[in-house]
Amino acid sequence: MAHYAFLDTNNIVVEVMPGVNENETIDGERPEVWYSNYRGMKCLRTSYNGKIRKCFAGVGYNYNESADVFYQPQLFPSWILDENFDWQPPTPYPNDGNRYTWDESSKSWVGVSDPDERK
Repeated sequence: MAHYAFLDTNNIVVEVMPGVNENETIDGERPEVWYSNYRGMKCLRTSYNGKIRKCFAGVGYNYNESADVFYQPQLFPSWILDENFDWQPPTPYPNDGNRYTWDESSKSWVGVSDPDERK
């Protein structure tokens, strides 16, 4: 079973649904074409294994037509989309074995304590 993403006029995913396999036809049309015509909006196949269009599309995901990829919505206003369509923070995640969460107000990583360590 294949999955299909429906896009609004800004190429934002508004719905994802399962559908017929991509090698089947509906009334003689490829599924993407038939679903697009039936719903009156752009429809593209998406894949759980990431073999097509970078990643599985979710509601709110973006689609870049020239690169033919889906990518996540921007996580934080300060994060920048890189050439691989991955959002990057202005400061890299610390690589010291500790856990951190992003604090947008300070634009930095803040340590997260483990509740089990407080006992």
